[in-house]
Amino acid sequence: MAAMMPAIRAPRHAGAPAALPSPVPPTMPQSSSASSDQPIELRDWVREHPDFPKPGILFRCMTPMLRDPRGWQEMVRQLGEACDRLQPDVIVGIESRGFIVGTALATARELPFVPVRKPGKLPGSVHGIDYTLEYGSDRLEIHNDGFEDCPRVLVVDDLLATGGTAAATAELVSTVCGQLCGFAFVMELAELGGRARLPDGVPVESLIIYA
Repeated sequence: MAAMMPAIRAPRHAGAPAALPSPVPPTMPQSSSASSDQPIELRDWVREHPDFPKPGILFRCMTPMLRDPRGWQEMVRQLGEACDRLQPDVIVGIESRGFIVGTALATARELPFVPVRKPGKLPGSVHGIDYTLEYGSDRLEIHNDGFEDCPRVLVVDDLLATGGTAAATAELVSTVCGQLCGFAFVMELAELGGRARLPDGVPVESLIIYA
């Protein structure tokens, strides 16, 4: 997902040019172990692209983290600690990078994973919700089954920006009898105030916060 300057919504899909140099500095530890003498800084795997995809947008790309096992393993480890604090029964991931992050976390903690998708992407019986964005509206859908016992649900995505999609996902989870126990994000753009749109009293865990 893109990261952006305030008041400008970033696109959810983007990649980093392969020809650019590695974002990992030479001093980065050679082991993914959290006990290394030199701590691993997740920001080292986030690359910034000014004025992309248009002037005025600062695009923050986590593709370098995806392709380096050290950064990826550290991200999963830190999200795992948040997961242990919140004690969910199910991980719900938001399309599309929430699938990548969420399935990695669910696998690491041996938990079920449930995707929240754009309309028309899920077969069978689904619940859906329409919600408002900065410049229009959108819709999300989730399968009806898998929530029969009212499980505790952790919503996971790569980025918290304005919070509209995460808030809609929280509402969608409640329609299928899930008990929302928290949100977990890799990155958060605090200046956009996304936390204010999320349900009151629900914990929010962000690994990297850009003030």
